[in-house]
Amino acid sequence: LKTAIAIAHNVNILQQSDDVALSAVDCARLRPDGNYLSHTDMDLLTSSVRVFARAKPEDKLEIVKSLQRQGAVTAMTGDGVNDAPALNQANIGVAMGIQGTEVAKGASDMILTDDNFCSIVAAVEKGRTIYAGIQKFVAFIMSVHIAEVMQIFFCIICGIPVMRTPLQILFLILVTDL
Repeated sequence: LKTAIAIAHNVNILQQSDDVALSAVDCARLRPDGNYLSHTDMDLLTSSVRVFARAKPEDKLEIVKSLQRQGAVTAMTGDGVNDAPALNQANIGVAMGIQGTEVAKGASDMILTDDNFCSIVAAVEKGRTIYAGIQKFVAFIMSVHIAEVMQIFFCIICGIPVMRTPLQILFLILVTDL
């Protein structure tokens, strides 16, 4: 537990002002008599704790389920076969690409090919750029072709023959997109 607390302080998960007794727990508290806590007790514990130490694979899965019951979006990182159920259950499963097993990679949504968490930030930035480009493309296509769509829609609604053949429509799309 002391190692987990030290690492949590180092990466600013825990602040110096946090009460360590409440913010960091050994996962044995999840199953005091061998069975897991009830859903309400588990949810109460996971809502206040930020660091879980000595987690078994089943503990990770129960923690993820508890956070999801509370409406949180969960991310789980792992590299072994034992992490696969929690990786699969989490909203975003992140597997290690170099040291991770094939089972963990298969159960995850994202694979860090260089095992470096900084890659996630670069990937998110790249994804947002691509998404913005797709939005601009769709807006352009819709604005350019709205007249053609309206004309065809009007012909269908009024029951008159379509004024253009499919070949003519394709030609117009080709000419207007150049």
